Amino acid sequence: MVVLTRIADPTADMVIRELTARGVPVVRFDPADFPMTVRLTARVGDGTGITGRLLAGNREVDLGSVRAVYYRRPSPFTFITLRPEDRPWAIAQARYGLGGVLMALPGARYVNHPDAVAAAEPKPVQLATAHDAGLRVPPTIITDSVDDVRAFVAEVGPIVYKPLYHAPYQVGGQPAAVWTTEVDPSQLDATIRQTAHLFQAKVNKTADVRVTVVGDRVFAAIVRDAELDWRTRQDQLDWQPVEPPGEVAKAMLDYLDRFGLAFGCFDFAVDRDGGWWFLECNPNGQWGFIQKATGAPIAAAFADLLATGRA
Repeated sequence: MVVLTRIADPTADMVIRELTARGVPVVRFDPADFPMTVRLTARVGDGTGITGRLLAGNREVDLGSVRAVYYRRPSPFTFITLRPEDRPWAIAQARYGLGGVLMALPGARYVNHPDAVAAAEPKPVQLATAHDAGLRVPPTIITDSVDDVRAFVAEVGPIVYKPLYHAPYQVGGQPAAVWTTEVDPSQLDATIRQTAHLFQAKVNKTADVRVTVVGDRVFAAIVRDAELDWRTRQDQLDWQPVEPPGEVAKAMLDYLDRFGLAFGCFDFAVDRDGGWWFLECNPNGQWGFIQKATGAPIAAAFADLLATGRA
């Protein structure tokens, strides 16, 4: 079994400990260490698909014998030893060479396959798929038109702004995070014209729910009286187990199946009437803090899925 992630990843550590306790052999490495401490030789066209070997430190992986891949959060390729003008070429060759081999191992179960993760990341795709799967989605507009945002506010009432993608961002030269933020309509101006923006009707919520789905197992946790965006003080919240409505659980499994995902972290807002509103699904989300807070056996479910194909 192969685990692809960066060096410091406590979440991956939890799964690896479960697998090791079961006697499952695991090789963990970061593809970004190629070609310094990770080496590759692969062949295709010998009648058996991809064969060959990969060396990760002092561990050797027979590419044809890998039965599961946990694609967690590997680092990007950097090639800092090369000249700046040479790096883009080398990075592209590594991404499509080593990366391509790791995406095409014969007979391997991926949790999750990088292609499925990439397909499920765009927010508009998530919202449309959630709606089609039967989940309640707050009215949303994606636009670069200030006039259309103002018309949207007149239609739905209070709105929030959400980044479409968490790209690197700086304020005054320092890294900064862009959280979900309530929008004052009087501050809407022509700067909206500069790129695409996502605005969404604000849910009059009483609680937030994070649901981690692994295979067909559903682990839900609820927190009440959180901020508009609970991630701003995640470590201070009191998460408690909760049972999702049956129709919501069924729709989440349908959602993952549409993308070919074996795992996903769903976020919901619960309104005053008990309705669950879909906000997003991270196809490679964090769940270790939920296991720590609630005792839910999420790492064990990952180990079950990777070792046997059943969670």
